[in-house]
Amino acid sequence: MTELTGAVWRTSSRSNDQGLCVEVAANVVAVHGVVGVRDSKDPSGPTLAVSPPGWTAFVSAIRAGGFRR
Repeated sequence: MTELTGAVWRTSSRSNDQGLCVEVAANVVAVHGVVGVRDSKDPSGPTLAVSPPGWTAFVSAIRAGGFRR
């Protein structure tokens, strides 16, 4: 498990008040080599540590409409 000490978490500016948001900490890439992801409703809960290429692929897939309901 990667400790994300020093993470600065941010929520997307496109987030809304429905409580379905995640927070991302990209500042930890330089220190830990990962992008941190967590549930905005549970900031003290579990986090994911995603590789930068994995995060880029995920965001690209979202932008391309790959996760539409």
